Amino acid sequence: MARPGVEITATIGNQVVSRSAVLEWENKRIDAAARKLRLPAPPSAPVAQRREAWLHAKSELGDDEIHRRLTRDVKLADTFARWQSKVSEKRRACAIDLTARGGPDAEFFTNWFEEITFSSNQDAMELSCPDHFVLRMVGGKQEVLETNGGSPFTALFTIDYDDVSSLTTAIDPRFPFRLDGVARSADGTAIGGVRHQFRDTADGLHARLVVEFPLLILGRIIRGHRWHLACEFSNWIESAAAERP
Repeated sequence: MARPGVEITATIGNQVVSRSAVLEWENKRIDAAARKLRLPAPPSAPVAQRREAWLHAKSELGDDEIHRRLTRDVKLADTFARWQSKVSEKRRACAIDLTARGGPDAEFFTNWFEEITFSSNQDAMELSCPDHFVLRMVGGKQEVLETNGGSPFTALFTIDYDDVSSLTTAIDPRFPFRLDGVARSADGTAIGGVRHQFRDTADGLHARLVVEFPLLILGRIIRGHRWHLACEFSNWIESAAAERP
């Protein structure tokens, strides 16, 4: 469950969503992710325990075997993403806001996130959401093998945090800290990207989280990925708070 002293609330669409609702979503996605990898789901337990058990199961299976089991999904997702991006260069934004009272400040969290990303800390990256199958640095870019929100397929792409050339989401000057980069398919096609922005509040942190998808992406994927964002960043914020001096 949530760590003491950190109160996280998500705004998804126009709805304010409690931390407990996001944890319920996460618990269900553990079962769905286990089915995707053809593994038994962790037994019934508090979600924090199931989260750790699911990370252990993925680690035991290994990155190569996870890639092998998801090969068909990846090929289909890659074909669709490249086709959608070539039809139109416009993007459809998947956006939510998180507020964390008592959490880390914006600068600490941004630095913490960059450290786990660029050091290729797979445990920290993959623990944060059941649908994170492999997240690691390869050749200076982040390799991401995950199920995006409400998609029936698992996608494989890279995020280049040194490239923001094709992002369409405007920088909000009220948010001084950012994590952003372009997402590319296996053949290098720009298929979207991320622009996550952070600022301090009087009692914690405000995160504005945006993932850019191809314009023709299905609405169900956008709706599902809002919950994915709420899950992963809530868990990351709690983990960063636990390491704050």
